[in-house]
Amino acid sequence: MNIQPVIDIKELKKSFKGFSLDIPSLQIPKGFATALIGENGAGKSTLINILAGVRLDYKGDIDYFNGETEEKIIRENIGYTGTGNYFMPNWTVGQVKEVNELLFEGFHPERYQEFCEELGIADVKKRVSSLSDGMRMKLMLASVFARDTKLLLLDEPASPLDPLMRDHLCSMIREYLDEANGDHSVFFSTHNISDMENVTDYAIIMECGAVVEQGFVEDLKEKYILVKGEPVDAARAKDILFSFQQNTYGYEGICLSENLDQLAGMDISTETPSLSQISVAVMKRYTSLNSKKTGRK
Repeated sequence: MNIQPVIDIKELKKSFKGFSLDIPSLQIPKGFATALIGENGAGKSTLINILAGVRLDYKGDIDYFNGETEEKIIRENIGYTGTGNYFMPNWTVGQVKEVNELLFEGFHPERYQEFCEELGIADVKKRVSSLSDGMRMKLMLASVFARDTKLLLLDEPASPLDPLMRDHLCSMIREYLDEANGDHSVFFSTHNISDMENVTDYAIIMECGAVVEQGFVEDLKEKYILVKGEPVDAARAKDILFSFQQNTYGYEGICLSENLDQLAGMDISTETPSLSQISVAVMKRYTSLNSKKTGRK
């Protein structure tokens, strides 16, 4: 499969006190929903803010849309939602529409109104300051989905939403991808992938400012396997498994598929892991490795 990047990143660096984002190379595949997964503080928001142009104080090269250099074209084709004060608190739902009309040529006010009604924020006089976190996220989503774009950059879009709305967001993302025959892409961050797994095509896992794993979900589910076994074999298995948990009744953990033969002779059962299980295992592994390097407990 010939996959082209919608964003191509090289030697990206951004340093804060006590934290550094360091990504030598990263490509976000065009035409897919890519999840940026990591615990709080891993660097997800920093990366998305850099890609969205919110932060400009970084080093490195970022290539958009196969070499597009015109800033206006890039801005018009990217829809971004953040976690901070995205809109002025005194703006109304109607004024948000007016601002978007001024800022973006590809904004469709009628489509915005349809999304607002669909998401339960149809009152044009409602002020942003009176909205809950979940309703503000819905307003942001209505704004970006009402535009003609090629790429959506969504920072923790599911975090303030209830389970039903998270499911609806997945449907919105899938419809957005399907309507353009591979010309639309979505890059969203999350620290809990379980609610968004069914819409994720490609996953990038971050830990301590670095990309520690990435790949198409189906490939990752072949690379890793979930193993369950009896207590008697726990001590031997612990040194082989990528991640490990034990209780009175036995143990389970994620194993690299290439290491499965090292468990030969043990009474085990295997399952295909979820992306959530893989992500947690990878984050635990690299958190542990970093703790040993720095001496953190």
